[in-house]
Amino acid sequence: MYNNQEAHAMFPPQGSNFLGATAPPASMFDNVPGYEGTAMGGGGGYLPPPAPAYPPPAPEPSPTQPEWNIPSISEDTAREAFRLFVSNHCCWSSGPAKDGMITAMDSFNTYRYRLETFTEARATEWAHEQYNGQPVNAYTQPAPGPWDIQVQPPAHFQEQSTHVMVPYTSSVKECHECLGQGREPCTECAGAGNKVCWVCNGAGVRTGDDQCNHCNGRGRENCSACHGHGSKECDACRGKRQLHVYIQLNVKWTNNKDDFVVEQSSGLKVENLNSVSGKELFKDTQYLVFPVMGFPDPAVGQAAERLVREHQNKYSQSARILQQRQTIELIPITKVTYKWKGGTHTYFVYGNEFLVSTEDYPATCCCTVM
Repeated sequence: MYNNQEAHAMFPPQGSNFLGATAPPASMFDNVPGYEGTAMGGGGGYLPPPAPAYPPPAPEPSPTQPEWNIPSISEDTAREAFRLFVSNHCCWSSGPAKDGMITAMDSFNTYRYRLETFTEARATEWAHEQYNGQPVNAYTQPAPGPWDIQVQPPAHFQEQSTHVMVPYTSSVKECHECLGQGREPCTECAGAGNKVCWVCNGAGVRTGDDQCNHCNGRGRENCSACHGHGSKECDACRGKRQLHVYIQLNVKWTNNKDDFVVEQSSGLKVENLNSVSGKELFKDTQYLVFPVMGFPDPAVGQAAERLVREHQNKYSQSARILQQRQTIELIPITKVTYKWKGGTHTYFVYGNEFLVSTEDYPATCCCTVM
């Protein structure tokens, strides 16, 4: 039968002062000159970079390109791209792709201008780890400013992030999670060491007066998470009772990119062009680029002027611009008209990859899997 006295002993003790995890107290963090206001977990945003010690080099106009156009694709290339496209659709007959007669090929080549601004952003936050005897150096020397710390960047236009301990900010503090005890209450059983038996739901019996075999009639079972101890090793200090506390510098390199595609009247959806590349007609890489000049299509020059101005204004406020790159690609678009069984149909071949798009393929069917 259910033993009420035994079960009562398995509940957490009344008035227990074994507190759970607490937020770090303000006294845990030293007052480091130059880092006032630094918080645990960040949240303060990225720090604006200081003004450069020397004037940056002025952007230079790039030489005008002598050749801005490429010829259209051949009929054989268009036909082969269409055949490959149709072969990847199991429910499409190959008839139109093989036997269709091409009657017209119209070129709607368009341009894509791309501006990339490679930036470095920095933020700081208080961080901690278990203390295993790491050297501490807070106040032994003035801590360098966030932008004075040397950090090796990746290759230009390669995104990456890293974390660096700010020199002369580390110290040892009592763990705030376990209050220096090395252990903390088990969250699974609220520190009791046991939980209500899931089989009998705490009744101690199952059907009728049959004792619950799972908990031996106690109505509760030992907590598997803490093995009945009611507490576990502190996750923060791993039982060491102390934490190594320091200011962490978070550095993030980002390739900020914007594209502008010149409108074309072929009927092909612009979003289709996001997945293809074009022939690179122009490339300019500088610390700060100068908007493209002398391009035959004025829409490209206007977009370049607008995006260069926007990037330099936007990204210099909270990050350091390391490099800019602007490119112009010519994306080939060919509208192919063909006849098959008395009907006229069209498809598009576009990009260096010769991708195909069509909305009126005349020989589709529904497949049924048995």
